[in-house]
Amino acid sequence: MGFIFLALGLVLIAEGLVYALAPSLVERLLEMLRTLSEEQRRNAGLAALVLGLILVWLAFRLGF
Repeated sequence: MGFIFLALGLVLIAEGLVYALAPSLVERLLEMLRTLSEEQRRNAGLAALVLGLILVWLAFRLGF
């Protein structure tokens, strides 16, 4: 259970830094996402999911 809180905390830190340091960049990114088709957004989401799984797997393999 502690791992879930750690993971959520790290995500919130990363999200908070992006919004705090570059809010205009977030706005441009959202505009770019609106121009993508639903399939392209789905594929980007799946790619992010796979990358996240790989990073978690690597962290476990390295003993974190």
